Amino acid sequence: MNPQRWMKRFSFASMYGMLLILVMGALVTKTESGRGCGDDWPLCNGKFVPAYTIESIIEYSHRFVVGVVGLILLAATILVFVYSKRKDAKWYVGGAMLFTILQAILGAMAVVWPQSSAVLALHFGFSLMAFAFTLLLALVFTRYGTMLARAGGTLSSGLQKGVWLITIYCYAVVYLGAFVRHTNSSGGCVGWPLCNGQVIPELTGATGIVFLHRLGAIVMFILLLWLYIAIRAQREPKDNMVLAAKWSLIFVILQIFSGAFVTYSMTSDWYLIASLLHTVLISCLFGILCYLCVLSLQSGRSGDHGQAYTAG
Repeated sequence: MNPQRWMKRFSFASMYGMLLILVMGALVTKTESGRGCGDDWPLCNGKFVPAYTIESIIEYSHRFVVGVVGLILLAATILVFVYSKRKDAKWYVGGAMLFTILQAILGAMAVVWPQSSAVLALHFGFSLMAFAFTLLLALVFTRYGTMLARAGGTLSSGLQKGVWLITIYCYAVVYLGAFVRHTNSSGGCVGWPLCNGQVIPELTGATGIVFLHRLGAIVMFILLLWLYIAIRAQREPKDNMVLAAKWSLIFVILQIFSGAFVTYSMTSDWYLIASLLHTVLISCLFGILCYLCVLSLQSGRSGDHGQAYTAG
């Protein structure tokens, strides 16, 4: 048995599994299958194998995947703590396990005791954090897991803080998007880029919620554009931080257009696919920003320039 090989396999399996959980969670919400198993948890309507209704199959499949991924993550956790010498890998797998447990508990509470839309949106936020940690864990076993690119330098303290503030802001925008989904407010703005034919619509009810989310996405684009330009000015073009900043900018652009896709597909058969694509893109964007946060911390450490980690 090669522990390093199995750590890598379970880490990547955890990352892909967490992304699948995010997508399936969005599917549960969009198909209104959250009550497909009634008030029972972990059973479904009192049965281990539920009745074959669309809602119960979607909801129970989501629970099943969470359980399987949880076991895979548990295996990765054991392997990392036993065999890995990297402290950051232990932090990543520990964080992933923590948020996986929290989102599972919150999901169970939402079934047994119906929660408000604000709490349900937090459930998606916990799942997103779990995915981000598993992404960081998987990157440990790639060339992107190095401390600093060899050609790079350090970031200014102001830019380091900027990376963290933008990531926190992104999380807030994601939460607002989840709130839009759980309050069924998607139809609050008809048309894109205008909202109900207006630059600034009436900021009440579903229209106000959707418009604030759109405004947040526009500000996010502006911030990430600035971040890419600022990081490129301080680092070499092939540096990991420049690449991560570039991909974050690409993903926010794709995210904005996928939001337009969601709006225009509301009355068509493409609506569900558009919504799931929207979820995948924002998950990737947040994960990359978390990676940027890690790199910004590493770039601020004196004496770390040019070093690289090994997976062990």
